Amino acid sequence: MANVPRRSLFQMAGAAALLRAGAASAQQAPGQPGQPGMPGQPFMSGQGGFGQRQGTNRGMFPGQGGNTEAFPGLDRRARVALTTGADRRKNVYEALMAVDADLQPKLKQRKYVVIKPNFVNTQNQLAASHVDGVRGILDYLAQKFNGPVVIAESSAGSTQQGFDNFRYTTLPNEYKKQQVKLIDLNAEAKFERIAVLDADLHIVPLRLAARLVDPDAFVISSAMLKTHNTAVASLSIKNMVLGAPLHYAPGESGRWNEKRKFHVGLRQTHYNMLLTAQRLAPSWGAAVIDGFEGMEGNGPASGTPVPSRLALASADFVATDRTAAECMGIDPEWLGYVKYCGEMQLGQFDPAKIDVIGGKVADAKKQYRMHPDIDRELKWQGPMTELPFNLGWVKTPEYNDPYPA
Repeated sequence: MANVPRRSLFQMAGAAALLRAGAASAQQAPGQPGQPGMPGQPFMSGQGGFGQRQGTNRGMFPGQGGNTEAFPGLDRRARVALTTGADRRKNVYEALMAVDADLQPKLKQRKYVVIKPNFVNTQNQLAASHVDGVRGILDYLAQKFNGPVVIAESSAGSTQQGFDNFRYTTLPNEYKKQQVKLIDLNAEAKFERIAVLDADLHIVPLRLAARLVDPDAFVISSAMLKTHNTAVASLSIKNMVLGAPLHYAPGESGRWNEKRKFHVGLRQTHYNMLLTAQRLAPSWGAAVIDGFEGMEGNGPASGTPVPSRLALASADFVATDRTAAECMGIDPEWLGYVKYCGEMQLGQFDPAKIDVIGGKVADAKKQYRMHPDIDRELKWQGPMTELPFNLGWVKTPEYNDPYPA
């Protein structure tokens, strides 16, 4: 981030109420290094120090205008299917079948399906969507959808290398009826622009893959359970919002990468992911998380495996990610971008309105070891400590408040 003072990016962007306030003050016994405490407890940082976990209560911090109003809740309930077992492909298939009634209304209206895998790394299988999980999705579609299917990704590296290394190239012959095609979104090079914030809180354009915002597409996020070095966890929404920004096409002389525009400051990261999710959400059809083998520690590309042996599926991406976080032993309140998506009604974040069907979270839950930087990752919460001068609200002896309490 640039070394300049910053006002809350949410005020600058016209969304001041998005910044959640409040800090837990209780001091309890610490956990292990790099491991979060239980919800409501502090955690031990990876550097040997203590980091105080922020609370979930809204407060009245300076810069909020004294506004403590919560966002209106989303009325509709969400269903998330949770399946477990020793067969990755079967887990994914059965999870989708369990929520088929929720998927069909939108699926019937779309002309084709886009399956969006996660190829953050095109050589490490643990960091990428496994082809057998995608087979589980295709098995479901073979029974429930008659149109063509596109598997499309905008990898941080070479998408085609990912297709080759992870054996996705066998799928078109295996699923001829579904007319499966593999598409490198960077090579396709079709996009539309939205505006996001840079390190100085100025708006800049961001190019998103056109296919992922196509109103004719039913987009399926084929994600995993992974810890993350910035966003705490990488799940179904993260897979979409960081997969949609493009970079230079193969063979293109200039080098550029729109994904870098998310790494401009921790608070901007979460807010920019919200802005991107708002544009992508109309095409979202199903969130699928293949948690057969998750990743803990140094995610999203270099962590170690966790045999969770589960799959999640839902028409609601927010509810899916909240449930996935619980299966990883992560407080969902730590996932700023998921919480923001819930507050902006892109999905259901209220656990009282989420019905988990099939398995039970308590039975499937494993405590994932967090990234060593978890204490720094959680600093998106609470008040800003770098505050610049203010205009219009500065109280001086001759100041008359135009908006008295």
